[in-house]
Amino acid sequence: MTDEMQWYYSENGGQAGPVSELELRGKITAGSIKAQDLVWREGMAEWQSVASLPELANSLPSMPGEPPMAPPAAPGSPYQSPTTPQPANLSAGGGYDIPTYLWQAIVVTILCCWPLGIPAIVYAAKVDGLKRTGDFQAARAASDSAKTWCWIAFGLGLVANLAAVAMVFAAEA
Repeated sequence: MTDEMQWYYSENGGQAGPVSELELRGKITAGSIKAQDLVWREGMAEWQSVASLPELANSLPSMPGEPPMAPPAAPGSPYQSPTTPQPANLSAGGGYDIPTYLWQAIVVTILCCWPLGIPAIVYAAKVDGLKRTGDFQAARAASDSAKTWCWIAFGLGLVANLAAVAMVFAAEA
């Protein structure tokens, strides 16, 4: 990509892009992006309609005798700032479906290996808070870390428990 400003836009209920401002203006002029469609670029706090942005609104095709369109109120957007290469999952919950692994972390802490289960619980507890703040990339990383620590605690706990059982049988023999 070039140093030119990259834009993202809403299309068929999802987000598309990035495209250059020139490409975006072409889509607006051609009518494939409408005045009420939402757009975003780095530096913007939230998604906004094309009509509400003066730098893009002048690319909107005008109909003869039609009064200028007032920008629609933006009630909030279901789209997220595209900070990750993954496409947005615009579920009914309004965000990414990222598992916390909290119950798994608690189980491996109690039943398998508590020293290694504690980091799993810590990472799992961070996931929901990060999702609420909109930091989906960090939430995904915390979820992945919780899952990794769960597997490590499970694996080492299983090995330790099997070794303990083997030692009991060896002592009785």
